[in-house]
Amino acid sequence: MTAQTSLPQRIRARATSTPGGIAMREKNLGLWEPVTWADYWDAASLVGHALLSLGVEPGDRVAVHSENRREWLFCDIGITAARAATVGLYPTNPAPEVRHVLADSGSRLLVVEDQEQLDKALEVSAELPALEHLVYLEPRGIVGRYDDPRLMSWEAFLALGAEHRAAHPGALEARTDAVRSDDLATLVYTSGTTGPPKGAMLTMGNIEFVLQTLEDDGAFIDPPAGEKDQVVSYLPLCHVAERVFTTWYNAGLGTQVNFAESIDTVQQNLREVQPTLLFGVPRIWEKLVAGVQIRMSGASRLKRANFAVWMKVSRWIGRTLVARQGRHTAATRIAYAVGWVMLYRPLRERLGLSKVRYAASGAAPISPEVLEFFMGIGLPMYEVYGMTENSAIATANVKGRVRVGTVGEVQPGTELRIDETGEILTRHAGTFAGYWNNPEATAAAIDADGWLHTGDVGEWVDGTHVKITDRLKDIIITAGGKNISPSEIENSLKASPYIKEAIVIGDRRKYLTALIGIELDTVGSWAQKRRLSFTTYRDLTTKPEVVELVQGIVDAANAQLAAVETIKAFRLLPKELDHEQGELTATQKVKRSAITAQFADDIEGMYAGAAS
Repeated sequence: MTAQTSLPQRIRARATSTPGGIAMREKNLGLWEPVTWADYWDAASLVGHALLSLGVEPGDRVAVHSENRREWLFCDIGITAARAATVGLYPTNPAPEVRHVLADSGSRLLVVEDQEQLDKALEVSAELPALEHLVYLEPRGIVGRYDDPRLMSWEAFLALGAEHRAAHPGALEARTDAVRSDDLATLVYTSGTTGPPKGAMLTMGNIEFVLQTLEDDGAFIDPPAGEKDQVVSYLPLCHVAERVFTTWYNAGLGTQVNFAESIDTVQQNLREVQPTLLFGVPRIWEKLVAGVQIRMSGASRLKRANFAVWMKVSRWIGRTLVARQGRHTAATRIAYAVGWVMLYRPLRERLGLSKVRYAASGAAPISPEVLEFFMGIGLPMYEVYGMTENSAIATANVKGRVRVGTVGEVQPGTELRIDETGEILTRHAGTFAGYWNNPEATAAAIDADGWLHTGDVGEWVDGTHVKITDRLKDIIITAGGKNISPSEIENSLKASPYIKEAIVIGDRRKYLTALIGIELDTVGSWAQKRRLSFTTYRDLTTKPEVVELVQGIVDAANAQLAAVETIKAFRLLPKELDHEQGELTATQKVKRSAITAQFADDIEGMYAGAAS
C-alpha cells in the first residue's frame, strides 16, 4: 500500500499536519477534555511500541473489551500500527461469549476496561491458552486483589511502550509502513442469531475502500463529512457501523469524536454536544420518539395542546417529504418555518439534534412512521444498508432522492443484484476476506464469482432503490404455503411507543401469532395516569387494561395487512428480553430460536385447538 493509506498512517499524518487540532473529546469530572491529533498518535504509538516489546507479530490478534472511550481508539490504531488485528468484544458479552471470542480468535493480549470485564476473562482464562497478557484501564477493585502474572495496568503498559520507543525509535513506523492491503485489520464477530458468533475478517484494503468511497463520492453525506463535523460515539465500537462513524470517519475525514459517558447518558450528551452527524440503530430512534411522548404526557395543558397542533403539522410535512423523496414544497417550507419557532427548534435542542445535518438509521429495518416523525421536525433522515461482511457499504438514501421504506440506491463502486430466490448479493473491494477459521461458512457466504450472499431478501423499487423485506432464514411459510416476511409486521407493531419487541410466529402453522414485549417506560407512564398500580414488569403485563391497550395496537396493524398476514392471537412476554440470558444478541437482535423454545408453552397455547 502507498503512504498514508492505512488508518494509523492517516492518524500519523494528521498529527504532523495539524498537531493541535481536536481529534476527540471525553468527559472527565464533568468537563469535556480534548485530545489533539498529536496526543492521539502519541498514545497510539505507545500502544504499538508496547505490543512490539511484548513480541506481538504481524497478523496476531489483540482484543479490547470496553465501553467507548479514547483508549479504545488508542488501542485500535496502535494495534493496526503494529500490523496486528483488533478484536472487539461487546461490553455486555457474558463470560461464555468472552471465552468463545478470545478462544476462536486466539487473542494474545486483552485490554479490559474494569473489574467487571476482567472477572469475565479470568473466569474462563483456563480455556484460553493463547492469552498471555491482561491489561486493565480502571484500577478500582483490581489493584491488590488479584495475583495473576499476566495482569498489567494501563500505565505500566504505556511505560513499556515508552521504554521500547526510546530504545527503538523507528521500529513502529517501519512496521506500519510495511502494511499491505491484505493485512488483517480487525475481526468483527457477528451477532450470532443462529449459532456461535463468527469472526468476519476485514483487511486494510477493505477499510481503505470504505474511506475512499466516502472521500471521493460523498456516498452517504452531501456535502461530505469533514473537520467541522461533530459525532457522538455511543454504540459498541466492536460493531462495524459504529467503527465506521467513530474510528474510520475520524481518521479519514477528520471528524471530531465525542464519547458518550454511558448508554444511559446518551440523551444528555447529545444535548451538550449537539452533533452534526448521527448514526443510530432503529431501537435508538424508537426510544427517542417514545421519550418525547412520555415527557409531553406530563407537560402542562397548554404545552400539550401546542405539541398536538404542531405534531399534526409535522406529520403532514413528513408525509409530503416522503411522497416527494425528501423535497419540500413552498407550503411545507412555510409550515416548517412557523413550526420551527413554535415547537421544532426547542424539541430538537432538547433531543440534542438541533445541528444534525445528516442522520442515518441502519443495522435493521425501521418503521416508516418513525422516519416520518423525524423528517417532519426537520431532521435530514436517511436509511442506509450494509453489513459487517461488506464493510457496511451497500446502499443508501441520498439527499433529494429519499424513498422511505427502502434502504436507498446502490453506492458508487458497488455491484448489487437480487437473485432468483430474492436474496441480495453485493460485490466490491470492501467484501470481507472470509470468516476466521471457518472455510465452510466463508464458501457459503462468497461464491466463486466474488458475490457476497447477504442472507437478506429484497426487491427493487422503481429500478433504482432497494427494499429489504426480511432475512432469508426468517421468512415464514404458512401451512397454506404462503411466504410471509415477519419483519414488516413486527415493525408495524413496534412503531407504537408502547411496544418494544414483537416476534411473529407462524412457520408451518395455519395462522400468525405474536409474542409481544411492552415498553416499560411508556406503558408504565400510561398505567400511572390511569391509576393502575403495579410492582414489576411481569405484574404490569398481567393487567387486563394493558392487554387491551396492546390488542388495540395489534388491531390497528392488522387493518393495514392482508388477511393472511394478520395476527390472530398474541401473548405478552412476562419479562424484558436480555442478552446475558441468551434471548438477545449483543446488538439487541432477537434470537428467534431461543425465544420460541423458552416460550413454547405460550406459543402452543395460541394454537390450541387449531390443526397446524
